[in-house]
Amino acid sequence: MTQTITPRVRTLVLLLLAACGLLLTTAGPASAHAALTGSDPQQGVVVDKAPDQVSLTFSEKVALSNDSLRVLDPKGKAVQQGKPFEVGGTTYGIKVHSGLPDGTYTVTYQVVSADSHPVAGAYTFSVGAPSTTSVSVSGDTAGGGVVGWLYGFGRYMSYAGFIVLVGGAAFVLGCWQRGAGVKPMQRLVVGGWLTLTSATLLLLLLRGSYTGSGKVGDVFDLDLLGNVLQTKAGAALVSRLLLLAAAALFISVLFGAYDKREDEEKRDLTFGLAIGGTVVAAGLAASWAMAEHASVGIQAGVAMPVDVVHLLAVATWLGGLTALLVALYRSDAPIESAAVRRFSQVAFGSVVALVATGVYQSWRQLGSWSAFTGTRYGQLLLVKIGLVALLVGIAFISRRWTAQLADTLVRQNKRAPQKERVAASASGSGKSKGGGSKRAAQLARQQAAMDTARQKRTRDADPNRFGLRRSVLAEASVAVVLLAVTTVLTQTEPGRTEEDAKAAKAASSSSSSSSSASAGSGAVTLDMSFDTGGTDGKGVVTVDFDPARVGGNEMHVYVQRPNGRAFDIPEVKVALTLEAKKIGPLAITPDRITTGHWSASNVQIPMAGDWKVAVTVRTSDIDQTTVSKNAQIG
Repeated sequence: MTQTITPRVRTLVLLLLAACGLLLTTAGPASAHAALTGSDPQQGVVVDKAPDQVSLTFSEKVALSNDSLRVLDPKGKAVQQGKPFEVGGTTYGIKVHSGLPDGTYTVTYQVVSADSHPVAGAYTFSVGAPSTTSVSVSGDTAGGGVVGWLYGFGRYMSYAGFIVLVGGAAFVLGCWQRGAGVKPMQRLVVGGWLTLTSATLLLLLLRGSYTGSGKVGDVFDLDLLGNVLQTKAGAALVSRLLLLAAAALFISVLFGAYDKREDEEKRDLTFGLAIGGTVVAAGLAASWAMAEHASVGIQAGVAMPVDVVHLLAVATWLGGLTALLVALYRSDAPIESAAVRRFSQVAFGSVVALVATGVYQSWRQLGSWSAFTGTRYGQLLLVKIGLVALLVGIAFISRRWTAQLADTLVRQNKRAPQKERVAASASGSGKSKGGGSKRAAQLARQQAAMDTARQKRTRDADPNRFGLRRSVLAEASVAVVLLAVTTVLTQTEPGRTEEDAKAAKAASSSSSSSSSASAGSGAVTLDMSFDTGGTDGKGVVTVDFDPARVGGNEMHVYVQRPNGRAFDIPEVKVALTLEAKKIGPLAITPDRITTGHWSASNVQIPMAGDWKVAVTVRTSDIDQTTVSKNAQIG
């Protein structure tokens, strides 16, 4: 029976791995987890006067390098000067040379978002009038190419190694302690450790090129590696390697001293290994939580421990499932029905934890029901939910086979001692004949081998055991695909971020249209996205000046959430500066009219010019930020 099933298993696993590879390769470059929500000058706009600087606003904090922001003239020549700098909040700028001639300019950016993913893009604006440009922006992506593919593969293998290492060790320690002496089980757990360690080293080497040039030749650049070690993602990978050293010690004890202890002596050691193993496993899971989605956005302090529990639940369930599959297909020692039942109970608890933490993560990353179908993250999440539901359905079938398997194993275990007594009797009778003792011992060993083979054939022919094998194999097959989808999800822009970016861009576009429409009437409208960094700190502030001329003006300030609803905040301040004439800042404190609406009358503009309008928004006692934009007044 085993000879006919094993080739099918290998073929199925190869097909599933190929499908997962296809998922990873077609995922494309890592999606931006920090989205560009605004810029000054805006995309596609034609300005009369060349700006002194270009600023870009993102949906979250980003990390900059010297070449993160570039401004190119129509011939492709760089016209920026100095290093990029933080303007305020999530807005970043770069100075440009003064007196830029008329034409179309290209702004390119490549930054690293707070959740460790590279973000790149480009847009154009024009001074005076649009012109032809030799700069191509179609290829401006981050995390793509060979390095991007290798990085995605490394992420997949790191998740797989973690699941096999943690889940396999938990299965041996908590469900089948006899498995500590089974060679295939030892190879499985050690293989998980080697896979996770190798993948972590690969990610560490690729990280600098992945977030920068994308060139394969930069993988072994020691300067880049040094820069990576100073980042949050680099620190997480180094921490993972240190924890893997502790995991190696745990494995050596589990499959060494622990296996050689008597059952009574194992109790204290089991408790110690359980505590130590849980600490190491939680630390490994935290190395993902501290550097990725859970570490940024709303409720990060809650999201990170929830993410750790989620990863541990996945590893316990799917890793234990892999260990059970190995025990059923590769182990000569029969696995007890009690061990299978214990794993069934552990798997049920893991599924409960997985669902509970998954619901919270879905709410946090999506934010609305429409994001399920309106964003790529939501669509992938629906696929993941479907796969988890399928896994639970197959697991229910496995539980039925487990119940039927119990009686069969009890009968087999009762027959085993009797066969052992027969073999012992044959060995004893052989020894009584003196010179034929060696021959008798050889016959006893042959008889024992034949009995073991006969028992294995009996177990393999058992329809209940065969049914459990098939259902567990089906679970493992679905789990391989589920892991691939999860890996792609971690590289996809969260639905909440994508929708906020869409809303901000829509508001910016509306602002641009309203500014053009109001130009004839003498009014100016400015829209600026902000993020105070605290919980519920994102929004859009709109400032209206009417009639936008020298002398007295009416000023209205509107504060809205990304979804367009009025935002009730405690304080708004405005400051006007005419940098060309060194006038200002002129502080203005508008009066609150209603929720999200502030106003000030008779705002005096002493001179016509390109005025910088800076708005300070405070959303709580400690969370505030200042955003700014220039406007031609007078």
